[in-house]
Amino acid sequence: MTFTEQLASAWQKNNSLLCVGLDPDPARFPAHLKDKPDAIFRFCSEIVDATADLACAFKPQIAYFAARRAEDQLEALIAHIHEKHPGVPVILDAKRGDIGSTAEQYAIEAFERYRADAVTVNPYMGRDSVEPWLAYQDKGVILLCRTSNPGGSDLQFLKARVGAGDTPIFEHVAQLVARQWNTTGQCALVVGATFPAELARVRAIVGEMPLLVPGIGAQGGDIEATVSAGRTAAGSGLMINSSRAILYAATDKNASEDYAAAARRVALETRDAINRWR
Repeated sequence: MTFTEQLASAWQKNNSLLCVGLDPDPARFPAHLKDKPDAIFRFCSEIVDATADLACAFKPQIAYFAARRAEDQLEALIAHIHEKHPGVPVILDAKRGDIGSTAEQYAIEAFERYRADAVTVNPYMGRDSVEPWLAYQDKGVILLCRTSNPGGSDLQFLKARVGAGDTPIFEHVAQLVARQWNTTGQCALVVGATFPAELARVRAIVGEMPLLVPGIGAQGGDIEATVSAGRTAAGSGLMINSSRAILYAATDKNASEDYAAAARRVALETRDAINRWR
């Protein structure tokens, strides 16, 4: 099953547009996990198990694992998701972008070493830097378009001369991916919830293409505005990511609450809040 098929199935089966981000920070782990050699795997896998029926995807961020020499725990976590929760796709959030020969190695890392179902990719080096990812036609390639961070406007909102008019760079990326790069239907775009007007513009450009939408929860994006701007006519098309608000629901607000149970509670609340506006 391809990434896009898995995603469509998870949207329907779990009645969910929620993507659970996995950004493990050991400094915020419960006390009983601190200093355990497999703490990152244990923390993330228990949250995965508690939320898998509420999510359309999981998104581990590679930097949180690599910074602590925990790549083996990332491999084990993705294997755990595939074994215990088949059908819920795993997006490796790596934001890679490099020349073709290097991109080939990054693609091997993401898809053959880690066995991710999709990966985030930086498109700003052009088509030849993206082609090695597109060669894995059953995998998802999710390209940065209009990111959720404030500094994204430094470049992404600049006007570029395209054809007879001036087009914001993020719109040009959306047009390029939708009209030229997505020949196998495996592409998606990253568009932040913090910019609902731009999210609506991207949806108008790309049609039914899936959009990965960070920025709700800790970053302050509005759920109603996000869903209204980004949903397809069928009420899907989105992977709305929440990471810290779910992962650290217990440690941030009620340290006595079981962290996996707290994560499930917030994931359920978030999924249902999203569904109210579908």
